[in-house]
Amino acid sequence: MRRLNAALLAVALMVGLAGCAGKAATPLDPIQVFAPADRKAGPELTGELLDGTGTYDSAKFAGKVLVVNFWGSWCGPCVGEAPELEATYQAQQVNGVEFLGVDVLDQRDNARAFAQQNNTYPSIFDPASKLALGFAVQPNAVPVTIILDRQGRIAAVARAAVVRTELEPVVASLAAEAA
Repeated sequence: MRRLNAALLAVALMVGLAGCAGKAATPLDPIQVFAPADRKAGPELTGELLDGTGTYDSAKFAGKVLVVNFWGSWCGPCVGEAPELEATYQAQQVNGVEFLGVDVLDQRDNARAFAQQNNTYPSIFDPASKLALGFAVQPNAVPVTIILDRQGRIAAVARAAVVRTELEPVVASLAAEAA
């Protein structure tokens, strides 16, 4: 029985790590950071703003680090990480960092209420999760946070809820990179 449990655990770990580019993430690496030579281009992100005030276009933020967080109001870990993301956003704006939430698989009213209560940065309403398909390193769960460098390349990925003490040093380091 122990061998079976160990084998199942090994398979689960391999499946969880499959498809990741760059160095393999480990349980000690909550955020996978890619070397500049290994970074793939991120997509242009456009969509209807959750608050109904218009359309978001990431092209307006060219040359900035962009932290993209895929979330849902129904997601417990998303609820837990929301204050951590907001605190990092508030601290890193001065360093040329922008944040974007992408609300997926959600109802607009629930999502809007969640965003108004938790975030001051913009969120796109994407209930079909179509924006995720544009990433070379696709989000395959919720929450997922993808950080684009100043050249719009995928520089880091967190495939679980983030905390400020882990996220902010990565964001600050990418913000300090030359454009």
